[in-house]
Amino acid sequence: MGAIFQSLGRTIVAGLVILFIILGIAGTFGKMGEQFYWLFFARWLHVLSGVLWIGLLWYFNFVQIPSMPKIPDEHKPAVSKVIAPAALFWFRWAALATVVTGIVLASMSGYLVPALSIQDPVKAIGIGMWMALLMAFNVWFIIWPNQKKALGIVQVEADAKAKAARLAMLTSRFNTMLSIPMLYFMVAQQNGGL
Repeated sequence: MGAIFQSLGRTIVAGLVILFIILGIAGTFGKMGEQFYWLFFARWLHVLSGVLWIGLLWYFNFVQIPSMPKIPDEHKPAVSKVIAPAALFWFRWAALATVVTGIVLASMSGYLVPALSIQDPVKAIGIGMWMALLMAFNVWFIIWPNQKKALGIVQVEADAKAKAARLAMLTSRFNTMLSIPMLYFMVAQQNGGL
């Protein structure tokens, strides 16, 4: 058992094996030819991606940013050179995966255009989608380019590095702020709308 948990890859594979065993026992494999199942599967992938994305957003804002001033200077490179770049890799790709799976899900469900047009009866999910699109834009075009400067991945002067770090942090906080109503509207659509 320890060999499974010492490797993230093996842990994920084990989780998938458990999932497939339970699906087999439940008789779900027979439903995989139905459109309803693939709609559910797209939603599941969307939720997985979203949990990773928003989980990392909240990690940065609830844990890493507030903790950095408490870390002795000699230990900060462990965060800025190792942990932050890895977390930012998963953060930005999870944002993209969330957007892509959300578009696929909305298309399969037939509400992509009405939702993006903020029309009834999909007004709530449309509001959530626009917030998520803005947040994903921020990840790829503001946070990531500025984090590359702040972390020294892209070399810039000290003043530019400090400005980039501040802009990345403020944009991350903006995304954290938007994540609250975005998640509300995403969930509200299936559970009562506005």
